[in-house]
Amino acid sequence: MLTIGDTFPSFALKAVKPGKAGLDLKTCFTDITGASDAGKWKLVFFWPKDFTFVCPTEIVAFAKLSGEFADRDTVIYGVSTDSEFVHVNWRLNHDDLRDLSIPMLADIKRELATACGILDKNEGVALRATFLVDPDGIIRYAAVNDLSVGRNPAEVLRVLDALQSDELCPCNWNKGDEFLRPAA
Repeated sequence: MLTIGDTFPSFALKAVKPGKAGLDLKTCFTDITGASDAGKWKLVFFWPKDFTFVCPTEIVAFAKLSGEFADRDTVIYGVSTDSEFVHVNWRLNHDDLRDLSIPMLADIKRELATACGILDKNEGVALRATFLVDPDGIIRYAAVNDLSVGRNPAEVLRVLDALQSDELCPCNWNKGDEFLRPAA
C-alpha cells in the first residue's frame, strides 16, 4: 500500500457529478484526473461496493463535511470499483445519496486501487482506504479500515487541520488548540 511521502498515482476516471447535476442522466458524467483541481489538497477515499450497507454512511458523512474541507482548500473524491452507471443508479435509488455534494469516481479497471495497493486480494474490490494528498501530489495521510468497519470523517478533517498547520500537534489536537513547542 502507498504510504506517507509517496506520490499519489496519476489517474483518469469517469465520475458522477455532485449535486443535482449528478441526477440528470443526459449530463451526469464528467472526467476527473489527477490534474483536476491542481494546487488543492485532495481527500481521496475508497469504498468497496455500491448498494451496500456501511458505504453510504461514510459517503454521506464525508459529503456533510465537504464545506469544511472546501474551507481548507481541499476537494473530496469518493472512489469505488463500480461503474459510473452503477453510481448514478445508486444515487437515484438511495435517498441519502440523492443530493450528494461530492463526485463519485468509477475505477472499473481497478487501476487506481491497484496502484494505491488497496485492492482486496479476496474480494477484488477496494478496501476502505483514505488518503490526504497535498497540493504537490504527495500523500500526507493514509489509512485503511477492514471492509466491515466505517471511517470517521471528522478525524480525517482533524488530521488535515494538523497537517496544514505545519506545527507539532499532540494527540487529540484540534484546530485552535496549542501546538507543542520543543524546549530551546
